[in-house]
Amino acid sequence: MTTRAPVFRMGRSQMLLIFLYFANQSRASRTGPNTSWGGGQKMPVFRPQETVRLVKPRFSAEARQELTTHCDAGCLWREAHPTFDDLKEDLAYETVYLNGTRTLTRVDISGVDSDSPLSQTHAPRRRRRRRRKRQIFGVDGRFDIRGDHFPLSFPFSTTVKISTGCTGILVSDRHVLTAAHCIHDGKDYVKGAKKLKVGFLTENLKGQMPKRAKPPPKLLIRWSRVKRTQVPRGWIRSQNELSMDYDYALLELKRPHGKAYMELTVMPSPAQVAGNRIHFTGFDSDRPGQLVYRFCPIINETPHLIYQHCDAQPGSSGSGVYAKLWLPDKHHWERKIVGIFSGHQWVDLNGVQKDYNVAVRITPLKYAQICYWIKGNYSECHSN
Repeated sequence: MTTRAPVFRMGRSQMLLIFLYFANQSRASRTGPNTSWGGGQKMPVFRPQETVRLVKPRFSAEARQELTTHCDAGCLWREAHPTFDDLKEDLAYETVYLNGTRTLTRVDISGVDSDSPLSQTHAPRRRRRRRRKRQIFGVDGRFDIRGDHFPLSFPFSTTVKISTGCTGILVSDRHVLTAAHCIHDGKDYVKGAKKLKVGFLTENLKGQMPKRAKPPPKLLIRWSRVKRTQVPRGWIRSQNELSMDYDYALLELKRPHGKAYMELTVMPSPAQVAGNRIHFTGFDSDRPGQLVYRFCPIINETPHLIYQHCDAQPGSSGSGVYAKLWLPDKHHWERKIVGIFSGHQWVDLNGVQKDYNVAVRITPLKYAQICYWIKGNYSECHSN
């Protein structure tokens, strides 16, 4: 059961001041590279090795707009110490095309940070316990993005709706990043993934009247078909114990969308993030028709996940999590996508149980994989 709390809505004057302040400190991307690399780390190499054809998906799974998992010390240790073969298996990926055909691509990786232990013995398996789902922590700190201008302005305009009920974010002129669980339940693709669409907020210039809408809404959602989806095997092969570590997917649209998008980067240490804060905007299901923004501090992190208490509700899964990072070469702060909002997790450590909302962090290897999915050329990603 989700804990309910009073909803705080930002007034127009407050929202305008905050928006203008942040808008002056970051820029949108329309042309040029859609990915970036920082932190002085060595870029790993991600190379596709072989692609085999699989049977068509059944598209039988029920879509889920929220995800809750449980983890203990053993699970945290195991996920931080994969073997090299585990990494290659997790980063292999499935591709589903518009006509329903499906392929599996196996990959090779090199240049992995030697300081990250790729280790031998697995710890005990995670324990499953029943818990109440809580995605609101205390007073609801989400803001409705209202008005004729704000929802269509950067960075809010990079947020899109997925036809299965989730959220996504624009990462190129025709690609959308979202959560894997929005299109695949770990065993099969969801029913709505067969004819998957991405929805863009747009002005209602003709005064169209959707059902049960009085007066005509100022904004409508314009839908665009997806021609290809890509999901890492790290999500698909976790079907017995769903893990958030690889809960991300990339959708390719049939046509360029012509809007601004946000760049990807590897999640740096929290000390390099402005205010130690992350931000994301989504289509939370408890506020239909509204674009909902939130920000909060990073509480903790693992090699794969970002733990925080950003308030969220079903429907916000798949939102692009971004942070403001200082770019020395450009001498200004800029928003960069550093993760994808996944859902809620209970963590049991030394008998103490804590709950968090969780985002999948962009690691060097995930960055290399997503960059390849977007560009189709691993050498370009390696040299970027």
